[in-house]
Amino acid sequence: MDERMIKLIWDFRGESAANTAKHHKIHLEEYIQAQRLKWNITGNVAINAMHAIAFLVVSESEMIPVRDALKPHRGEVYVPTDHS
Repeated sequence: MDERMIKLIWDFRGESAANTAKHHKIHLEEYIQAQRLKWNITGNVAINAMHAIAFLVVSESEMIPVRDALKPHRGEVYVPTDHS
């Protein structure tokens, strides 16, 4: 059986939430390269005008060390779709 994919999520709130999430995604991409993570899946989504998220998808085996290093606000099982 394949390993589950875990989506680690950072929430940003306020008027600059979308810009902050977009910027945070850049650092997540740098972390993926530096740590040679299994997948290169990141993103940022504006939920509404005052709430945005940045996310990083890791394998379940990578989740604990990445979580401890980057301290996401929450996580969920990632199911690949056309719209992440």
